[in-house]
Amino acid sequence: MKKLLVAVAVAALSVPAFAQSASPMRVAVIDVQRVLATSTAGKAAYEKLKKMQDERVARAQKMDEEAKALENDINTKKLSLSEDKLADLQKQLSDKKIAMQRYAQDADREVSDARDKELAALEQKIKPVIDQLGKEMGLAAIFNKYESGLVYASDAIDITDTVIKRFDATTAAPAPAAAKQ
Repeated sequence: MKKLLVAVAVAALSVPAFAQSASPMRVAVIDVQRVLATSTAGKAAYEKLKKMQDERVARAQKMDEEAKALENDINTKKLSLSEDKLADLQKQLSDKKIAMQRYAQDADREVSDARDKELAALEQKIKPVIDQLGKEMGLAAIFNKYESGLVYASDAIDITDTVIKRFDATTAAPAPAAAKQ
């Protein structure tokens, strides 16, 4: 009798669990890096960051050239200069090298902060697109393909191309209206 009650109890408890799992849970994945690299807004953000970084690199190269010129000047004139003048030039060189290091650190931080800001702005714009697409497709979850710990995902559940098309459509539409004003 106990075995029968236990079997009935187990069967009764498993029916709701089976009923819940009977409806398939649809999931999808998105290659976020590809969305950022190929969407119109992502390309624009990338170009903006690249321009900023190129400006910082050009400034750093100019500073480096100035330091090398000063170092060459010191090396060619060190025998003919007084000790005071030589010490002054070496201090100038040391100051330039320190300024270069500080500039490099500041430039890295500025570019990194700008990248984080651009990514946050893109995330704010793309999140509603992903949410809407998930609702339309009846998805239970959408994963970031390469950053979610996902080991395998079939190409059949990859909605990256659809997200890019929708995102481009939503970000491109307001731009012409703003240009007409």
